[in-house]
Amino acid sequence: MGPEKKATPMNSEIETVRYGFVAGAAGGFAEIAWVTLYAGVSGGDAAILARGVTSAAGVNALLPSSPVVLGIIVHMTLAVIVGLLLAFTWREMREQWPSLRSAYPFSLAALTGIWALNFLIVLPIVSPPFVHLVPYTVSLTSKLLFGIAAALALQLQTVFELDGRRKISPK
Repeated sequence: MGPEKKATPMNSEIETVRYGFVAGAAGGFAEIAWVTLYAGVSGGDAAILARGVTSAAGVNALLPSSPVVLGIIVHMTLAVIVGLLLAFTWREMREQWPSLRSAYPFSLAALTGIWALNFLIVLPIVSPPFVHLVPYTVSLTSKLLFGIAAALALQLQTVFELDGRRKISPK
């Protein structure tokens, strides 16, 4: 084993960004996998949802010939932003309440709130057709799967914080 590295404020920020990026990417890919599975089972087309993301985000003009690719890029960008917000919020919560051990209830509650805000308030105003591309249960399941995937990354952050050290491998 290599020498141990003590956490510094800057190191903590960088680590939180890493975990947030992983949490968001994992959550974003979990949603893509779920929607693809749902489309396959129901006879739908996951590309329609990706095009819907492009439309809802109002960025059709950026890549008019590739709305599906752009929809995936927008989706993953938003997913990483959510992951970063989750990671920094979880870190702050852990500092306020050190007895918190599991990121799962936090992450699932946060993603349920995000789903409710998006599907019940924002999207009906911004892009009403998007709300009806999949049933509410499918879109909520998608967000809950995001929450589970993100919580795994946040749980790893918690383990390292509780451990208080991080092993560095020799170069």
